[in-house]
Amino acid sequence: MTRPIRVLIVEDEPLTAEAHAGFLSRMDGFEVAGTAVTGAAALQMLTSRSHGAIDAVLLDMHLPDMSGIEVARRIRAVPIKVDIIAVTAARELETVRAAIAFGVTQYLLKPFTFDMFAEKLLRYRQTVTESPAAAVGSGSKPQRRVAQEDIDAALSALRGNERASLPKGLSAATLQRVVEYLRQSGAAVSAAELTEVLPISRITARRYLEYLTSTRQVLRESRYGTPGRPEIEYRWAR
Repeated sequence: MTRPIRVLIVEDEPLTAEAHAGFLSRMDGFEVAGTAVTGAAALQMLTSRSHGAIDAVLLDMHLPDMSGIEVARRIRAVPIKVDIIAVTAARELETVRAAIAFGVTQYLLKPFTFDMFAEKLLRYRQTVTESPAAAVGSGSKPQRRVAQEDIDAALSALRGNERASLPKGLSAATLQRVVEYLRQSGAAVSAAELTEVLPISRITARRYLEYLTSTRQVLRESRYGTPGRPEIEYRWAR
């Protein structure tokens, strides 16, 4: 997916909906498709496509006219091809189980910080841009066969497995800034060069760059032409 991921916010509290929109605006690769304050309004927007293409729904579980679970059930019954991310204060185990049963891919409990929000959204973006499931489902590109471990990895990511979370010490907000810089610059950079544009140490910069390399979002190469050992440089892979 080369265009931004378009997100419908379904939230009946205006200030909360505004906060979610603000968080999304700070993240590269996402844009707000619209806001709905009821489940019925959300379903109407999704079925009529009045707000254009919608890729994901930020869905609260407690709405004035129906529960978020009922909204998710109706989305899957139509069916409407959209991903559902629960952003809610609902902590009941049965609610969580029902949400997963109706295809909720991420579950974020209120209250939360921007870092927590960004980590869930970045994890979601990785599932739709990196997962074998996305590659197999593409109609314009040649399909490729996948192994069992590829399928297991895709399902694990879609379920929000904790093993897919960021390594200890890495911040989702800082990771987002690194990603934005690499994508916008288009040039290969070293860890030392990254410290010139972001307020982080060389060791920390290398950790973020190596993490992005491990997720195949960044290419790692050796830079020759200077005395001594070659310097490692990193380039955005897409």
